[in-house]
Amino acid sequence: MNKKTKAFLYNFLGFTGIYVPTYLLVMNFTNLVGLWIAGTAFMISVLIAPKYQAIKTKDGEKLFVKWLFIKGVKEVK
Repeated sequence: MNKKTKAFLYNFLGFTGIYVPTYLLVMNFTNLVGLWIAGTAFMISVLIAPKYQAIKTKDGEKLFVKWLFIKGVKEVK
């Protein structure tokens, strides 16, 4: 599988894995209604979800991750 495809899938799964529980928490524990629930969950998920990126280096294409809860940028092996 291509590294760019892996990065896309990891971004999607990371975002979705955070969005769904956040949506449920916002829906059950706040007084927001309608699109405000989805919008709030979306913004929280965008800020918290890990970001994956495929970068071409002299050693070939590599996959890196940056996340709020880890220091710096880490290579995904």
